[in-house]
Amino acid sequence: MSQPIDSAAYPIQLSDSEWRERLTPEEYAVLRNQGTERAGTGELLNETRDGLYRCRACGNELFIAGTKFDSGCGWPSFYESVRPGAVELLEDSSLGMVRTEVRCAQCGSHLGHVFPDGFGTPTGDRYCMNSLSLSFDAGAEPSAESGAAPGAAAGTE
Repeated sequence: MSQPIDSAAYPIQLSDSEWRERLTPEEYAVLRNQGTERAGTGELLNETRDGLYRCRACGNELFIAGTKFDSGCGWPSFYESVRPGAVELLEDSSLGMVRTEVRCAQCGSHLGHVFPDGFGTPTGDRYCMNSLSLSFDAGAEPSAESGAAPGAAAGTE
């Protein structure tokens, strides 16, 4: 069973009111309440520039643009995370099915789900992410070390 999204196991800890101040109501619903944006509506769905995708809640590096592909599912899709420890994978048995939830490994925010149907990709995986869970830094490259961007979550680590 998955750990609560506000578990003390995550390095970045904010109170519920601090998350609400930092995030829009729509971002909060997805990132902190494990919601899902409507398919085909995300601002990053058709993003094609080189760059780096980060957790919108804490700035943690998550995916590089070179791993993004058009899966036709209606959400931004990637075939692997920027590094193995960037995301946390947890069993999700909600909605009467078993899926694999993807969370930010730094703050525990809900990002989306990963499915083993990324046909034609190097990994065979499809990380199906909510645009509301991600921010995009055009032209940026991953740092040599894992973790959140400097100052992205100042005072929370």
